[in-house]
Amino acid sequence: MTSGTSTGTDREDQEPGLGTWSFERLHAMAVNEHGRHLEAVRIVAQGRAYDGDRPAEARLRWAKLSLLANRRAHGDGLEERTRAATQDFTLRMWIIDHLGPDDDDPDRSPDALASDTLGTLRLTPSQAGALGDRWRELPIEQIRELRRHKNLTAHLADLVGRTGPGPTRDLLLAWDGVRHRLP
Repeated sequence: MTSGTSTGTDREDQEPGLGTWSFERLHAMAVNEHGRHLEAVRIVAQGRAYDGDRPAEARLRWAKLSLLANRRAHGDGLEERTRAATQDFTLRMWIIDHLGPDDDDPDRSPDALASDTLGTLRLTPSQAGALGDRWRELPIEQIRELRRHKNLTAHLADLVGRTGPGPTRDLLLAWDGVRHRLP
């Protein structure tokens, strides 16, 4: 699964030499800094998490650093929160797929990811589907809302297979089925 976000060297020039920094130095920056510095830390840490030459424990540590930076970096606006949530959900799904699930760790728990995802959605699947069927006729604000829902549910095809039978899985399946109708 690809993240759809930039990683590695294409953004490392935001901070000269950031790609060579140690985990400890980047972690300190993630804890103490704000703004573009956090985005730079997120990108570098995510790239290191994706590095298949690293041991799984190190990759998980880097992934958690990327999540930390992402969670601290977003602003209060809807677009910033949506971007941060989408990046969070995508990386958590990657962690579950590549490093394994762990129900005791919310960053690795399929149930926690399902709950967090569903908690960000303002519409029901049937509402989104009905609007999606006529999205070209809608005002731009509603089109943006549908696009927001599509972005926030991008990982559901992978997540559905990781959740057990029940109402949450049924809701995930409904959302996964409606995504193709959204702009």
